[in-house]
Amino acid sequence: MSESETEELTETKTEEEVEESVNTPWRLILYDDDIHTFDEVISQLMKATGCSLSEAEDKTWKVHNEGKALVHEGEFEECLKIDSVLKEIQLVTEIKG
Repeated sequence: MSESETEELTETKTEEEVEESVNTPWRLILYDDDIHTFDEVISQLMKATGCSLSEAEDKTWKVHNEGKALVHEGEFEECLKIDSVLKEIQLVTEIKG
């Protein structure tokens, strides 16, 4: 195999790896804290994700009872936007890929 063929294969693989990492669903996790009220978290979840009141309540209870909860799964940019809204009131979050 020539050097140019090896470079071409390497380049293609890298592009596929990048494509795969972009398409991999990212997860936004919300952690429990002792600072925010249920109403504050519910309201901010609705604002950030556009979810219904009942969905926000369910997620908030899960965070409270289990210490954390998945609040969004999708593209990295989406997770980042939602994360920034949640952090407006200093909620503790983490984006995992």
